[in-house]
Amino acid sequence: MHELDWLIVITYLVYVVWHALRMTRNAQTTEGYFLAERALPWWAVGLSVMATQMSAITLVGTTGQAYDDGMRFIQFYYGLPLAMIILCVTAVPFFYRAKVFTAYEYLEQRFDAKTRTLTSFFFLVSRGLAVGVIIAAPSVILSIVLGWNEIITIFVIGLSTTVYTMVGGVQAVTWTDVKQMAIIIIGLGICAVLIVKGFPPDVSLADGLRLAGISGKLTTIDTSFDLSEPYTIWTGLFGAVFLFLSYFGCDQSQVQRYLSAKSINEGRTSLLMSAVLKIPIQFLILLIGVLVFVFYQFQTPPMIFNDVDASRAAISQPVEYQRLESDFRDVHEARDLAARAFISATHVGAIEEINATRANYTLANETFATTRKNAIDFIKSSNGNESFSDVNYVFPMFVITRMPIGVVGLIIAAIMAAAMSSVAAELNALATASTIDFYKRHIRPSATDRQYVAFGKAATLLWGIFACIAATFATNLGSLIVVVNKFGSFFYGSLLGVFVLAFAVPAARSLGAFSGLLLGIASVWIASTFTDIAFLWFNLLGCLITVASGYLISLLARKDVA
Repeated sequence: MHELDWLIVITYLVYVVWHALRMTRNAQTTEGYFLAERALPWWAVGLSVMATQMSAITLVGTTGQAYDDGMRFIQFYYGLPLAMIILCVTAVPFFYRAKVFTAYEYLEQRFDAKTRTLTSFFFLVSRGLAVGVIIAAPSVILSIVLGWNEIITIFVIGLSTTVYTMVGGVQAVTWTDVKQMAIIIIGLGICAVLIVKGFPPDVSLADGLRLAGISGKLTTIDTSFDLSEPYTIWTGLFGAVFLFLSYFGCDQSQVQRYLSAKSINEGRTSLLMSAVLKIPIQFLILLIGVLVFVFYQFQTPPMIFNDVDASRAAISQPVEYQRLESDFRDVHEARDLAARAFISATHVGAIEEINATRANYTLANETFATTRKNAIDFIKSSNGNESFSDVNYVFPMFVITRMPIGVVGLIIAAIMAAAMSSVAAELNALATASTIDFYKRHIRPSATDRQYVAFGKAATLLWGIFACIAATFATNLGSLIVVVNKFGSFFYGSLLGVFVLAFAVPAARSLGAFSGLLLGIASVWIASTFTDIAFLWFNLLGCLITVASGYLISLLARKDVA
């Protein structure tokens, strides 16, 4: 990067860390360190809710997902407003009035200690793995920018974030989230404008979107009913609703946000803020990925966006790699000519010519996609890595090679800020659950505030190290935005089922909740192992099995007692 880009990145990161460390004066008590004295305003909590979810995975993984697969991923979020409304009526008042530190603490009040401990344990496992993926996303970028080994980059990002999270607590995390949301929105807006300006002079935004449309990149509603297809209107309105209900209603990283609000109403308003703003912001991020696809219709894209793996394959099998590169350039030139011919035809307006050039472009684009797939398959076989995917490298490579000086630094700073803030929020939630649900509940129930805060800081450090180790396995698992939601989907639906039993089933008993949770997670494992059901349906399946089995076991337990 240019010196100006480095100056922007370093200045912003120094400011973020400095600002977070200023919050330490309010983090000396248990309630101050873990819940910011329950005194944060709704707008700060709302921005923190969105920022915690909008990690570097969103900027890196989602844009790459859109480049590869188009806008279909937006359907994932269609159920979000409904989920937020339900949680405003149920989870927010239940948790806030219970005066709990963690969502799982409430389950002991409703059921018993073992149910609380089991649900908290599953949260720790699922989010501990997920935060590793969140660290992996920006590590992809810095490994490209700096030429560093990815593992070194992972530990630099993860441990530097761990340090300020240890010191500042939830208040530092929340106010850092507010700052990073501003730079993300500014960076994305500038990026979108500059991509369009990079189109050829005779190609407008409308022309570009027309190309994207006939390439299948603008599909935002898919009404087909196929349980193996992850992104349809049905998975968004049913499967994803259960994911969002669980994530925002049962996941400590989100519950902790609105537990720190000044009142129940302010906690509700913070969630409604996400209900209103999340889909438009996600649409913009996906659109940027589609615009990058359009940009590369007229500029030669890398055959493989991951330079490291491409170079390794080129060295091991140079003749075959050069042949693939030659074929790739040829099919790109053919697609470029076909795209320009189609756009010229649309400007003239002759129906026959439009249809003919459209057919030619469609064929050229399919040939290009096949050639790129062949190249990826070659990388997999050459490097012995069947899980290889370069989708997470698309956006960072585009930014580094195509954006002007200064803007590169701004975008990198936005991605870094998103990563650090999300990682900080997750680590703080993991430390809170570890301290309150395990250390305080089972080990030192009568310790002082000072001891609980000290343990929380130590837990933050340990979880930071664990997340860094998990991140080393995440970068080649495919689209990171998909990976992190797959991790969650193995647990989220079943955890949600326990809270449904707690909130809405008066007859539910502790044995039913505990057993139902285990059966729910077992059912998800069975479905993932022996069926082709898309991962978003795991949330619905886990919840239904947990509620149904928990209710039946509760009834049987009552009969035995009677």
